[in-house]
Amino acid sequence: MSRATALSLAALMLALGAGGGYAYARLNAPSAGSGAVAAAAAEPADPRGKILYYRNPMGLPDTSPLPKKDNMGMDYIPVYENEAAADPGGVSVSAAKLQKLGVKSEAAAMRSLAREIRAVGTVETDERRVSVIAPRFEGYVEALPVNETGRAVKRGEVLARVYSPAVALAEQEYALSRAADPELAAGALARLANWGVPAGEIARLKAGGKPSRTLAVTAPGDGVILEKRVVEGMRFMPGEALYRVVDLSTVWLIAEVFEQDLRRIAVGDPATASFAALPGRSFAGKVAFVPPTLAADTRTARVRIELPNPDGVLRPALYGSVTLAAPVAAEAVLTVPESAVLDTGARQTVLIDAGEGRFSPRAVRLGARADGFVEITEGLAEGEAVVTRANFLIDAESNLRAALSAFETP
Repeated sequence: MSRATALSLAALMLALGAGGGYAYARLNAPSAGSGAVAAAAAEPADPRGKILYYRNPMGLPDTSPLPKKDNMGMDYIPVYENEAAADPGGVSVSAAKLQKLGVKSEAAAMRSLAREIRAVGTVETDERRVSVIAPRFEGYVEALPVNETGRAVKRGEVLARVYSPAVALAEQEYALSRAADPELAAGALARLANWGVPAGEIARLKAGGKPSRTLAVTAPGDGVILEKRVVEGMRFMPGEALYRVVDLSTVWLIAEVFEQDLRRIAVGDPATASFAALPGRSFAGKVAFVPPTLAADTRTARVRIELPNPDGVLRPALYGSVTLAAPVAAEAVLTVPESAVLDTGARQTVLIDAGEGRFSPRAVRLGARADGFVEITEGLAEGEAVVTRANFLIDAESNLRAALSAFETP
């Protein structure tokens, strides 16, 4: 065998050996794909399923198929397959996000609702506390111990001293006949009583007292001289008014209440009045009368409110305002804060706080509103927690999730 032939055979054997080794290595080595599958099989599966999309961290209707950040640098939050399938209309929020958003919840509770009605009005005298002093006999004014309008007087205080020929004659007749002619004496006493002579004067005569020349005209009660129509020396006729006395310990506030508010007001409702002339003070009273008629020009009714006035600071014609607490229901009703209701006009919903960051919307039916609360007539039970703050953000996310779920459902 020549030298060239031997070299050729050696080169051929070397090439065959290298090719066989390479083939053996390819056949016995694990493939890259099977290694990845094995590695994936070794890792535990995420119970939440695969990631469907990434949502805006602030609840805005904005999603992304890939991880990203919003314009504030916050990471978009992944939404998993099993989370979306569990409650298409609900949403789960992490504790960190709950704190960041300031989410607050409050339980639905029974409350007595009262709506505040505001009106303006003017202080007037209580008509039932006005007294007119008008003697039933003819006479003459001889003295005026109280001779000025506006003066405060006490019950029984002498306002004037008058002389009446008829009264003097009847007293003389009684004094002369009480022993000799009891029947005539009784007639004289009856005339004195009919003329309104004070009972104390009649009792003095019956006890043996001598007839008086003048008669005292006294105040029928505590009050203020509202009007004085008498002067010293004047003659007066039976029934002529000498004084008008008013008791200001209780006054009326006549409030102008608009027609749409009248149906909510009833006699006995509490009221609170305030006056610009008396800053820092408020006066508690109650509704005394709701008129059956309206003023045609103002479309208001003159509602009468009684106000105690022990220190006399509430003067007639004083201008003020009043707040009426008008109950909107006869008994306690189920309520939630007004901020808990998401009202689109056609549909009203609340977000139920199920705990552990889980929330779901629920349609409700509303009733009366007052004091920042709204009555729930249907859709909610007492004690159920509803979101009262940041609920619009959670609702936006809930609506987005429900919409995407409906879109993906075949």
